[in-house]
Amino acid sequence: MATIKEIAEMAGVSAATVSRVLNFDDTLNVQDETKQRVFEAAERLEYQMRDKKKYKKKLKLGMISSYSLEEELEDTFYLSVRIAIERKIEEEGFKKFPVNLGDSVESTSNLDGLICLGTFSESMVDKVKAFHKPAVFVDALGDLDLFDSVVTDLRHSVKKVLSYFLQEGHNKIAFIGGRDVDVDGKEVVDLRVPIYRSFMEERGILNEEYIKIGGYTPKHGYRLGKELLAMNERPSAIFTANDSLAVGCYKAIQEAGLGIPADISVIGFNDISIAKYLIPPLTTVHIYMDFMGSQAVSILAERIYSGREISMHISLPTKLIVRGSVSKWKGEN
Repeated sequence: MATIKEIAEMAGVSAATVSRVLNFDDTLNVQDETKQRVFEAAERLEYQMRDKKKYKKKLKLGMISSYSLEEELEDTFYLSVRIAIERKIEEEGFKKFPVNLGDSVESTSNLDGLICLGTFSESMVDKVKAFHKPAVFVDALGDLDLFDSVVTDLRHSVKKVLSYFLQEGHNKIAFIGGRDVDVDGKEVVDLRVPIYRSFMEERGILNEEYIKIGGYTPKHGYRLGKELLAMNERPSAIFTANDSLAVGCYKAIQEAGLGIPADISVIGFNDISIAKYLIPPLTTVHIYMDFMGSQAVSILAERIYSGREISMHISLPTKLIVRGSVSKWKGEN
């Protein structure tokens, strides 16, 4: 905490004046400009002291990932975010320690905070609570009252994709998504499904048979893509919940002797590294994975240093990257 003397020196007034200004003394007869200088000096000194405190200690951060390396390789979104987190930790000079939810509280006693990446069930969040550490959840919410989080704005992202399809003349738009069951046996709903359904229903073009739900890997995209192609009235456009699904969908379309985008347009989600190398290059939703990872480390560090008790929730925008997998729809071939 800054002293009255320090504030007085910065503001160019007496210590007595500072004391009376900060105590809102009604009998004090000074100009508003003087009061402003005092309040601004107090604020600046407080921030400076926080910054000095900030760099005194190099943090030890625990990393909890709900996905295995094998799962990361099937959908490299989480791999990319994890690498971004690790890079930011290294840049700040912090230390990273792997943590399992089965670890004892004692084993994490030397840690300053936790980074939780992936999908977390209610019981998993309870185990994070048991560590009694500041934590940030990445691509998940955790406990909104206790923990910080960094997530993607899915609602705006899905609407952006579907609006682009409509702009290009498509109204037979299918959706291929995934379904997970968490460790508590509870189904994890992909929020893109209700957003897609609501958007299409509002415009009177919803076809429930165009919604295909399975897993999130290329093999699921392949199988569900084949189901869509086998329909009597197949869609002219397919939106997949991630780029890995789009890869499988590409294979199904090409095996059927159809062209992308001449016969069917495809848009993915995440913009993983392979998206630009597909033939044709995949139009997809770019998630700022690097920023998501680095921001998670930053807000956790800020919370630890400042002692902030109010949780913070950051919803990041996305960007539609237009490549070669979408064309204007001109009617049946």
